Amino acid sequence: MFQGKRIAAETADATPPADAAVRAAQGWGGHARATVILALPLIGAQLAQMTMNVTDTVMVGWLGAEPLAAAVLATQAFFLFFIFGTGFAQACLPLAAAAEGRNDPRGVRRSVRMSLWVLMLYGALALIPLLNIETILVALDQKPETAALAGQYMRVGAWSIFPALLVMGLRSYLTVVGRAYLMLSIIIVGALTNAALNWVFIFGHLGAPALGITGSAVATLCTNSFMAALIVGYTALSPGLRRYELYARFWRPDWPAFAEVLRLGWPIGATIIAEVGLFATSSIMMGWLGTIPLAAHGIALQIGSISFMIPLGIASAATVRVGVAHGRGDRISLGRAGTTAVCLAAGIACLAATLFFLFPNRLIGFYLDDANPASAEVLHTAIPLLFVAAMFQIVDALQAVASGVLRGMRDTRIPMLIALVSYWGVGMPVAWLLAFPAGLGGPGIWWGLASGLAAAAVMLNWRVARRERNGLLGAD
Repeated sequence: MFQGKRIAAETADATPPADAAVRAAQGWGGHARATVILALPLIGAQLAQMTMNVTDTVMVGWLGAEPLAAAVLATQAFFLFFIFGTGFAQACLPLAAAAEGRNDPRGVRRSVRMSLWVLMLYGALALIPLLNIETILVALDQKPETAALAGQYMRVGAWSIFPALLVMGLRSYLTVVGRAYLMLSIIIVGALTNAALNWVFIFGHLGAPALGITGSAVATLCTNSFMAALIVGYTALSPGLRRYELYARFWRPDWPAFAEVLRLGWPIGATIIAEVGLFATSSIMMGWLGTIPLAAHGIALQIGSISFMIPLGIASAATVRVGVAHGRGDRISLGRAGTTAVCLAAGIACLAATLFFLFPNRLIGFYLDDANPASAEVLHTAIPLLFVAAMFQIVDALQAVASGVLRGMRDTRIPMLIALVSYWGVGMPVAWLLAFPAGLGGPGIWWGLASGLAAAAVMLNWRVARRERNGLLGAD
Protein backbone atom coordinates (compact mmCIF):
# COMPACT_ATOMS: atom_id res chain seq x y z
CA MET A 1 0.00 0.00 0.00
CA PHE A 2 3.64 3.31 -3.77
CA GLN A 3 3.75 5.73 -6.44
CA GLY A 4 2.65 3.78 -9.50
CA LYS A 5 1.35 0.82 -7.51
CA ARG A 6 0.31 3.09 -4.68
CA ILE A 7 -2.80 4.40 -6.46
CA ALA A 8 -4.22 0.92 -6.99
CA ALA A 9 -3.31 -0.14 -3.47
CA GLU A 10 -4.92 2.88 -1.89
CA THR A 11 -8.04 2.32 -3.97
CA ALA A 12 -8.22 -1.27 -2.74
CA ASP A 13 -7.74 -0.24 0.88
CA ALA A 14 -10.06 2.74 0.91
CA THR A 15 -13.64 2.86 1.99
CA PRO A 16 -15.74 3.29 -1.17
CA PRO A 17 -16.16 7.01 -1.95
CA ALA A 18 -19.40 8.11 -0.36
CA ASP A 19 -20.17 10.80 -2.93
CA ALA A 20 -19.78 8.29 -5.76
CA ALA A 21 -22.10 5.96 -3.89
CA VAL A 22 -24.75 8.66 -3.70
CA ARG A 23 -24.41 9.59 -7.36
CA ALA A 24 -24.79 5.95 -8.37
CA ALA A 25 -27.78 5.38 -6.16
CA GLN A 26 -30.77 7.21 -7.63
CA GLY A 27 -33.29 4.38 -7.24
CA TRP A 28 -34.15 2.32 -4.18
CA GLY A 29 -32.13 -0.64 -5.45
CA GLY A 30 -29.12 1.57 -6.01
CA HIS A 31 -29.45 3.00 -2.52
CA ALA A 32 -29.58 -0.50 -1.05
CA ARG A 33 -26.46 -1.59 -2.97
CA ALA A 34 -24.54 1.53 -1.98
CA THR A 35 -25.46 1.11 1.68
CA VAL A 36 -24.37 -2.54 1.70
CA ILE A 37 -21.05 -1.69 0.00
CA LEU A 38 -20.30 0.99 2.56
CA ALA A 39 -21.47 -1.12 5.50
CA LEU A 40 -19.55 -4.33 4.77
CA PRO A 41 -16.08 -3.28 6.00
CA LEU A 42 -17.64 -1.53 8.99
CA ILE A 43 -19.64 -4.63 9.90
CA GLY A 44 -16.57 -6.80 9.41
CA ALA A 45 -14.52 -4.65 11.78
CA GLN A 46 -17.28 -4.67 14.40
CA LEU A 47 -17.69 -8.45 14.21
CA ALA A 48 -13.95 -9.06 14.35
CA GLN A 49 -13.72 -6.84 17.42
CA MET A 50 -16.65 -8.65 19.02
CA THR A 51 -14.98 -12.01 18.31
CA MET A 52 -12.35 -11.16 20.89
CA ASN A 53 -15.00 -10.61 23.55
CA VAL A 54 -16.77 -13.82 22.55
CA THR A 55 -13.52 -15.77 22.79
CA ASP A 56 -12.86 -14.43 26.28
CA THR A 57 -16.38 -15.29 27.44
CA VAL A 58 -16.39 -18.78 25.91
CA MET A 59 -13.01 -19.81 27.30
CA VAL A 60 -13.58 -18.32 30.74
CA GLY A 61 -17.01 -20.01 30.73
CA TRP A 62 -15.25 -23.37 30.46
CA LEU A 63 -13.77 -22.66 33.91
CA GLY A 64 -17.22 -22.59 35.51
CA ALA A 65 -20.07 -20.27 36.49
CA GLU A 66 -18.17 -18.31 39.15
CA PRO A 67 -15.27 -17.24 36.90
CA LEU A 68 -17.74 -16.50 34.10
CA ALA A 69 -19.83 -14.28 36.38
CA ALA A 70 -16.69 -12.45 37.52
CA ALA A 71 -15.53 -11.98 33.93
CA VAL A 72 -18.94 -10.55 32.99
CA LEU A 73 -18.69 -7.93 35.74
CA ALA A 74 -15.05 -7.09 34.99
CA THR A 75 -15.39 -6.82 31.22
CA GLN A 76 -18.64 -4.85 31.48
CA ALA A 77 -16.93 -2.36 33.81
CA PHE A 78 -13.95 -2.08 31.45
CA PHE A 79 -16.23 -1.64 28.45
CA LEU A 80 -18.18 1.11 30.22
CA PHE A 81 -15.07 3.27 30.62
CA PHE A 82 -13.63 2.30 27.25
CA ILE A 83 -16.75 3.07 25.25
CA PHE A 84 -17.10 6.56 26.74
CA GLY A 85 -13.51 7.22 25.73
CA THR A 86 -14.26 6.24 22.15
CA GLY A 87 -16.40 9.37 21.93
CA PHE A 88 -13.16 11.37 21.79
CA ALA A 89 -11.89 9.11 19.00
CA GLN A 90 -15.10 9.70 17.07
CA ALA A 91 -14.80 13.44 17.63
CA CYS A 92 -11.61 13.29 15.60
CA LEU A 93 -13.53 12.11 12.51
CA PRO A 94 -15.34 15.33 11.49
CA LEU A 95 -12.36 17.51 12.43
CA ALA A 96 -9.76 15.50 10.53
CA ALA A 97 -12.15 14.84 7.62
CA ALA A 98 -12.81 18.56 7.19
CA ALA A 99 -9.05 19.20 7.08
CA GLU A 100 -8.57 16.37 4.59
CA GLY A 101 -11.29 17.88 2.42
CA ARG A 102 -9.35 21.17 2.42
CA ASN A 103 -6.19 19.24 1.48
CA ASP A 104 -4.69 20.39 4.79
CA PRO A 105 -2.41 17.63 6.15
CA ARG A 106 -1.36 19.88 9.03
CA GLY A 107 -5.01 20.20 10.10
CA VAL A 108 -5.41 16.41 9.94
CA ARG A 109 -2.27 15.99 12.05
CA ARG A 110 -3.44 18.52 14.66
CA SER A 111 -6.86 16.90 15.08
CA VAL A 112 -5.59 13.33 15.26
CA ARG A 113 -2.69 14.16 17.55
CA MET A 114 -4.84 16.05 20.05
CA SER A 115 -7.40 13.27 19.93
CA LEU A 116 -4.66 10.83 20.94
CA TRP A 117 -3.62 13.19 23.74
CA VAL A 118 -7.17 13.33 25.07
CA LEU A 119 -7.54 9.55 24.81
CA MET A 120 -4.35 8.84 26.76
CA LEU A 121 -5.21 11.38 29.48
CA TYR A 122 -8.69 9.92 29.75
CA GLY A 123 -7.19 6.42 30.00
CA ALA A 124 -5.07 7.53 32.97
CA LEU A 125 -8.21 8.78 34.75
CA ALA A 126 -10.17 5.62 33.93
CA LEU A 127 -7.38 3.47 35.36
CA ILE A 128 -8.20 4.62 38.91
CA PRO A 129 -11.70 3.08 39.18
CA LEU A 130 -10.73 0.06 37.07
CA LEU A 131 -7.92 -0.90 39.45
CA ASN A 132 -10.34 -0.54 42.36
CA ILE A 133 -13.13 -2.56 40.77
CA GLU A 134 -13.28 -5.15 43.59
CA THR A 135 -14.07 -2.46 46.18
CA ILE A 136 -16.65 -0.89 43.86
CA LEU A 137 -18.40 -4.21 43.18
CA VAL A 138 -18.56 -5.08 46.89
CA ALA A 139 -20.09 -1.65 47.54
CA LEU A 140 -22.65 -2.49 44.84
CA ASP A 141 -23.64 -5.58 46.82
CA GLN A 142 -21.97 -8.16 44.58
CA LYS A 143 -20.79 -11.44 46.13
CA PRO A 144 -17.33 -10.93 47.69
CA GLU A 145 -15.99 -14.07 45.99
CA THR A 146 -17.14 -12.90 42.57
CA ALA A 147 -15.87 -9.38 43.20
CA ALA A 148 -12.47 -10.75 44.22
CA LEU A 149 -12.17 -12.71 40.98
CA ALA A 150 -13.21 -9.63 38.98
CA GLY A 151 -10.53 -7.62 40.80
CA GLN A 152 -7.98 -10.32 40.01
CA TYR A 153 -8.84 -10.03 36.32
CA MET A 154 -8.74 -6.23 36.34
CA ARG A 155 -5.33 -5.92 38.01
CA VAL A 156 -3.97 -6.97 34.62
CA GLY A 157 -6.81 -6.18 32.24
CA ALA A 158 -7.19 -2.53 33.32
CA TRP A 159 -3.90 -1.63 31.61
CA SER A 160 -5.48 -2.58 28.28
CA ILE A 161 -7.30 0.75 28.35
CA PHE A 162 -4.26 2.55 26.89
CA PRO A 163 -3.60 0.38 23.80
CA ALA A 164 -7.35 -0.13 23.24
CA LEU A 165 -8.01 3.63 23.14
CA LEU A 166 -4.92 4.18 21.00
CA VAL A 167 -6.27 1.67 18.49
CA MET A 168 -9.59 3.54 18.35
CA GLY A 169 -7.92 6.91 17.86
CA LEU A 170 -5.73 5.66 15.03
CA ARG A 171 -8.70 3.82 13.57
CA SER A 172 -10.41 7.20 13.08
CA TYR A 173 -7.24 8.50 11.42
CA LEU A 174 -7.05 5.55 9.02
CA THR A 175 -10.73 5.96 8.18
CA VAL A 176 -10.24 9.61 7.25
CA VAL A 177 -7.23 8.89 5.02
CA GLY A 178 -8.99 6.01 3.24
CA ARG A 179 -7.45 2.94 4.88
CA ALA A 180 -10.55 1.36 6.46
CA TYR A 181 -9.87 -2.10 5.07
CA LEU A 182 -6.40 -2.12 6.60
CA MET A 183 -7.99 -1.56 10.02
CA LEU A 184 -10.26 -4.53 9.39
CA SER A 185 -7.22 -6.70 8.60
CA ILE A 186 -5.44 -5.68 11.80
CA ILE A 187 -8.52 -6.42 13.92
CA ILE A 188 -8.86 -9.87 12.32
CA VAL A 189 -5.21 -10.60 13.12
CA GLY A 190 -5.87 -9.38 16.66
CA ALA A 191 -8.88 -11.67 17.06
CA LEU A 192 -6.84 -14.72 16.03
CA THR A 193 -4.01 -13.69 18.34
CA ASN A 194 -6.42 -13.21 21.22
CA ALA A 195 -7.91 -16.69 20.77
CA ALA A 196 -4.48 -18.30 20.75
CA LEU A 197 -3.27 -16.40 23.81
CA ASN A 198 -6.45 -17.21 25.74
CA TRP A 199 -5.91 -20.91 25.03
CA VAL A 200 -2.30 -20.65 26.20
CA PHE A 201 -2.67 -18.55 29.35
CA ILE A 202 -6.08 -19.60 30.70
CA PHE A 203 -5.40 -23.34 30.54
CA GLY A 204 -1.59 -23.43 30.65
CA HIS A 205 -0.72 -24.83 27.22
CA LEU A 206 2.70 -24.74 25.49
CA GLY A 207 4.50 -24.65 28.82
CA ALA A 208 2.75 -21.52 30.10
CA PRO A 209 1.26 -21.47 33.62
CA ALA A 210 -2.51 -22.06 33.89
CA LEU A 211 -3.62 -18.59 35.06
CA GLY A 212 -7.39 -19.10 34.84
CA ILE A 213 -9.36 -15.86 34.64
CA THR A 214 -6.13 -13.83 34.96
CA GLY A 215 -4.89 -15.58 31.82
CA SER A 216 -7.76 -14.06 29.88
CA ALA A 217 -6.70 -10.60 31.09
CA VAL A 218 -3.10 -11.29 30.04
CA ALA A 219 -4.33 -12.34 26.58
CA THR A 220 -6.43 -9.17 26.27
CA LEU A 221 -3.55 -6.89 27.27
CA CYS A 222 -1.10 -8.60 24.92
CA THR A 223 -3.55 -8.56 22.01
CA ASN A 224 -4.45 -4.88 22.34
CA SER A 225 -0.79 -3.96 22.70
CA PHE A 226 0.05 -6.01 19.60
CA MET A 227 -2.68 -4.32 17.54
CA ALA A 228 -1.61 -0.88 18.75
CA ALA A 229 2.00 -1.64 17.77
CA LEU A 230 0.89 -2.73 14.29
CA ILE A 231 -1.16 0.42 13.72
CA VAL A 232 1.51 2.75 15.10
CA GLY A 233 4.12 1.05 12.93
CA TYR A 234 1.95 1.31 9.84
CA THR A 235 0.97 4.95 10.39
CA ALA A 236 4.61 5.88 11.08
CA LEU A 237 6.21 4.02 8.17
CA SER A 238 3.64 3.96 5.35
CA PRO A 239 4.90 6.04 2.39
CA GLY A 240 1.36 7.13 1.62
CA LEU A 241 0.99 8.74 5.06
CA ARG A 242 4.31 10.58 5.24
CA ARG A 243 2.81 13.91 4.29
CA TYR A 244 0.78 13.96 7.52
CA GLU A 245 3.88 13.63 9.76
CA LEU A 246 1.64 12.41 12.56
CA TYR A 247 4.41 11.65 15.04
CA ALA A 248 6.68 14.63 14.28
CA ARG A 249 7.00 16.73 17.47
CA PHE A 250 4.24 14.65 19.00
CA TRP A 251 4.82 16.26 22.41
CA ARG A 252 3.89 19.73 21.12
CA PRO A 253 0.39 20.73 22.32
CA ASP A 254 -2.25 22.42 20.18
CA TRP A 255 -4.71 23.70 22.76
CA PRO A 256 -7.46 24.94 20.38
CA ALA A 257 -7.58 21.52 18.69
CA PHE A 258 -7.43 19.84 22.11
CA ALA A 259 -10.43 21.88 23.29
CA GLU A 260 -12.36 21.12 20.10
CA VAL A 261 -11.88 17.38 20.55
CA LEU A 262 -13.15 17.68 24.13
CA ARG A 263 -16.13 19.79 23.05
CA LEU A 264 -17.26 17.36 20.38
CA GLY A 265 -16.25 14.19 22.16
CA TRP A 266 -18.12 14.34 25.43
CA PRO A 267 -21.70 14.45 24.01
CA ILE A 268 -20.86 11.58 21.66
CA GLY A 269 -19.49 9.62 24.59
CA ALA A 270 -22.52 10.51 26.70
CA THR A 271 -24.89 9.21 24.04
CA ILE A 272 -22.98 5.95 23.78
CA ILE A 273 -22.67 5.55 27.53
CA ALA A 274 -26.39 6.06 28.06
CA GLU A 275 -27.12 2.77 26.28
CA VAL A 276 -24.01 0.88 27.35
CA GLY A 277 -24.54 2.01 30.94
CA LEU A 278 -28.05 0.57 30.86
CA PHE A 279 -26.69 -2.86 29.96
CA ALA A 280 -23.80 -2.61 32.43
CA THR A 281 -26.22 -1.72 35.23
CA SER A 282 -28.40 -4.65 34.22
CA SER A 283 -25.39 -6.89 34.92
CA ILE A 284 -25.17 -5.42 38.42
CA MET A 285 -28.86 -6.17 39.01
CA MET A 286 -28.45 -9.69 37.65
CA GLY A 287 -25.62 -10.13 40.16
CA TRP A 288 -28.11 -9.43 42.94
CA LEU A 289 -30.04 -12.49 41.76
CA GLY A 290 -27.00 -14.80 42.05
CA THR A 291 -24.12 -16.33 40.16
CA ILE A 292 -26.16 -18.53 37.82
CA PRO A 293 -28.48 -15.70 36.61
CA LEU A 294 -25.45 -13.45 36.10
CA ALA A 295 -23.63 -16.10 34.06
CA ALA A 296 -26.78 -16.69 31.97
CA HIS A 297 -27.17 -12.95 31.49
CA GLY A 298 -23.59 -12.68 30.25
CA ILE A 299 -24.12 -15.36 27.63
CA ALA A 300 -27.44 -13.97 26.36
CA LEU A 301 -25.97 -10.46 26.28
CA GLN A 302 -23.01 -11.66 24.26
CA ILE A 303 -25.23 -13.41 21.70
CA GLY A 304 -27.43 -10.32 21.33
CA SER A 305 -24.37 -8.10 20.99
CA ILE A 306 -22.97 -10.19 18.14
CA SER A 307 -26.14 -9.82 16.08
CA PHE A 308 -26.27 -6.10 16.90
CA MET A 309 -22.91 -5.51 15.21
CA ILE A 310 -24.60 -5.77 11.79
CA PRO A 311 -27.21 -3.01 12.39
CA LEU A 312 -24.45 -0.98 14.02
CA GLY A 313 -22.35 -1.21 10.85
CA ILE A 314 -25.38 -0.27 8.77
CA ALA A 315 -25.94 2.71 11.09
CA SER A 316 -22.38 3.91 10.46
CA ALA A 317 -22.91 3.56 6.71
CA ALA A 318 -26.13 5.55 7.08
CA THR A 319 -24.21 8.34 8.80
CA VAL A 320 -21.79 8.54 5.87
CA ARG A 321 -24.40 8.40 3.12
CA VAL A 322 -26.87 10.74 4.80
CA GLY A 323 -23.99 13.10 5.59
CA VAL A 324 -22.97 13.24 1.93
CA ALA A 325 -26.56 13.85 0.79
CA HIS A 326 -26.95 16.47 3.51
CA GLY A 327 -23.81 18.25 2.34
CA ARG A 328 -25.12 18.29 -1.25
CA GLY A 329 -28.54 19.50 -0.16
CA ASP A 330 -30.13 16.46 -1.81
CA ARG A 331 -33.28 15.84 0.23
CA ILE A 332 -34.46 12.95 -1.94
CA SER A 333 -31.20 10.99 -1.57
CA LEU A 334 -31.09 11.84 2.12
CA GLY A 335 -34.55 10.41 2.72
CA ARG A 336 -33.94 7.32 0.64
CA ALA A 337 -30.53 6.66 2.20
CA GLY A 338 -32.04 6.78 5.68
CA THR A 339 -35.08 4.70 4.81
CA THR A 340 -32.98 2.07 3.03
CA ALA A 341 -30.68 1.72 6.04
CA VAL A 342 -33.64 1.35 8.40
CA CYS A 343 -35.21 -1.36 6.22
CA LEU A 344 -31.96 -3.29 5.84
CA ALA A 345 -31.29 -3.20 9.58
CA ALA A 346 -34.86 -4.25 10.40
CA GLY A 347 -34.60 -7.20 8.00
CA ILE A 348 -31.33 -8.38 9.57
CA ALA A 349 -32.85 -8.00 13.03
CA CYS A 350 -35.86 -10.14 12.06
CA LEU A 351 -33.53 -12.86 10.83
CA ALA A 352 -31.53 -12.75 14.08
CA ALA A 353 -34.73 -12.91 16.14
CA THR A 354 -35.84 -16.00 14.21
CA LEU A 355 -32.54 -17.73 14.95
CA PHE A 356 -32.84 -16.88 18.64
CA PHE A 357 -36.32 -18.43 18.75
CA LEU A 358 -35.43 -21.56 16.78
CA PHE A 359 -31.99 -22.47 18.15
CA PRO A 360 -31.63 -21.13 21.73
CA ASN A 361 -30.06 -24.33 23.10
CA ARG A 362 -27.38 -24.46 20.44
CA LEU A 363 -26.52 -20.79 20.70
CA ILE A 364 -26.26 -20.83 24.48
CA GLY A 365 -24.62 -24.25 24.64
CA PHE A 366 -21.68 -22.95 22.63
CA TYR A 367 -20.60 -21.04 25.76
CA LEU A 368 -20.92 -23.97 28.17
CA ASP A 369 -19.00 -27.12 29.04
CA ASP A 370 -21.43 -30.03 29.34
CA ALA A 371 -19.14 -31.68 31.88
CA ASN A 372 -19.60 -28.76 34.28
CA PRO A 373 -22.47 -29.53 36.72
CA ALA A 374 -23.70 -25.90 36.65
CA SER A 375 -24.06 -25.80 32.85
CA ALA A 376 -27.58 -27.23 32.74
CA GLU A 377 -28.84 -24.63 35.21
CA VAL A 378 -27.15 -21.79 33.31
CA LEU A 379 -28.73 -23.03 30.06
CA HIS A 380 -32.19 -23.24 31.63
CA THR A 381 -31.83 -19.70 33.01
CA ALA A 382 -30.48 -18.19 29.79
CA ILE A 383 -33.17 -19.48 27.40
CA PRO A 384 -35.94 -17.08 28.58
CA LEU A 385 -33.47 -14.19 28.36
CA LEU A 386 -32.65 -15.07 24.77
CA PHE A 387 -36.35 -15.12 23.93
CA VAL A 388 -36.67 -11.55 25.23
CA ALA A 389 -33.51 -10.60 23.30
CA ALA A 390 -35.21 -11.91 20.15
CA MET A 391 -38.12 -9.59 20.80
CA PHE A 392 -36.02 -6.45 21.11
CA GLN A 393 -33.66 -7.12 18.20
CA ILE A 394 -35.85 -5.07 15.88
CA VAL A 395 -36.27 -2.01 18.12
CA ASP A 396 -32.55 -2.09 18.94
CA ALA A 397 -31.71 -2.02 15.23
CA LEU A 398 -34.22 0.76 14.57
CA GLN A 399 -32.87 3.02 17.30
CA ALA A 400 -29.26 2.47 16.22
CA VAL A 401 -29.89 3.33 12.57
CA ALA A 402 -32.07 6.32 13.43
CA SER A 403 -29.26 7.66 15.59
CA GLY A 404 -26.83 7.15 12.69
CA VAL A 405 -29.13 9.00 10.30
CA LEU A 406 -29.45 11.94 12.70
CA ARG A 407 -25.67 12.13 13.10
CA GLY A 408 -25.45 12.35 9.33
CA MET A 409 -27.72 15.40 9.61
CA ARG A 410 -25.36 16.75 12.29
CA ASP A 411 -28.16 16.41 14.84
CA THR A 412 -26.59 15.10 18.07
CA ARG A 413 -27.82 17.17 21.02
CA ILE A 414 -31.46 16.10 21.00
CA PRO A 415 -30.60 12.42 20.29
CA MET A 416 -28.36 12.50 23.37
CA LEU A 417 -31.28 13.71 25.48
CA ILE A 418 -33.57 11.10 23.92
CA ALA A 419 -31.06 8.40 24.82
CA LEU A 420 -30.85 9.56 28.44
CA VAL A 421 -34.63 9.72 28.81
CA SER A 422 -35.25 6.37 27.08
CA TYR A 423 -32.62 4.29 28.80
CA TRP A 424 -32.59 5.84 32.26
CA GLY A 425 -36.07 7.35 32.47
CA VAL A 426 -37.84 4.33 30.98
CA GLY A 427 -35.60 1.26 30.65
CA MET A 428 -33.91 1.17 34.04
CA PRO A 429 -37.00 1.89 36.21
CA VAL A 430 -39.05 -0.69 34.28
CA ALA A 431 -36.25 -3.26 34.63
CA TRP A 432 -36.09 -2.80 38.41
CA LEU A 433 -39.88 -2.80 38.86
CA LEU A 434 -40.39 -5.96 36.82
CA ALA A 435 -37.42 -7.82 38.27
CA PHE A 436 -37.91 -7.14 41.96
CA PRO A 437 -41.30 -5.71 43.06
CA ALA A 438 -43.09 -7.72 40.32
CA GLY A 439 -40.92 -10.78 41.01
CA LEU A 440 -40.02 -11.63 37.39
CA GLY A 441 -36.28 -11.82 38.11
CA GLY A 442 -33.92 -11.96 35.14
CA PRO A 443 -36.60 -11.85 32.40
CA GLY A 444 -38.03 -8.75 34.09
CA ILE A 445 -34.66 -7.00 33.80
CA TRP A 446 -34.52 -7.90 30.11
CA TRP A 447 -38.05 -6.66 29.46
CA GLY A 448 -36.92 -3.38 31.03
CA LEU A 449 -34.02 -3.24 28.56
CA ALA A 450 -36.48 -3.86 25.72
CA SER A 451 -38.75 -1.04 26.89
CA GLY A 452 -35.87 1.45 26.94
CA LEU A 453 -34.75 0.45 23.45
CA ALA A 454 -38.33 0.65 22.16
CA ALA A 455 -38.76 4.16 23.59
CA ALA A 456 -35.53 5.28 21.92
CA ALA A 457 -36.53 3.68 18.61
CA VAL A 458 -39.90 5.46 18.57
CA MET A 459 -38.58 8.90 19.51
CA LEU A 460 -35.48 8.81 17.30
CA ASN A 461 -37.37 7.60 14.23
CA TRP A 462 -40.09 10.16 14.87
CA ARG A 463 -37.41 12.85 14.90
CA VAL A 464 -35.92 11.54 11.65
CA ALA A 465 -39.34 11.58 9.99
CA ARG A 466 -40.09 15.07 11.33
CA ARG A 467 -36.82 16.52 10.07
CA GLU A 468 -37.19 14.97 6.62
CA ARG A 469 -40.81 16.06 6.33
CA ASN A 470 -40.07 19.65 7.36
CA GLY A 471 -36.80 19.91 5.47
CA LEU A 472 -34.79 20.46 8.66
CA LEU A 473 -31.49 19.17 7.30
CA GLY A 474 -29.11 21.10 9.54
CA ALA A 475 -28.46 20.81 13.26
CA ASP A 476 -30.78 22.71 15.60
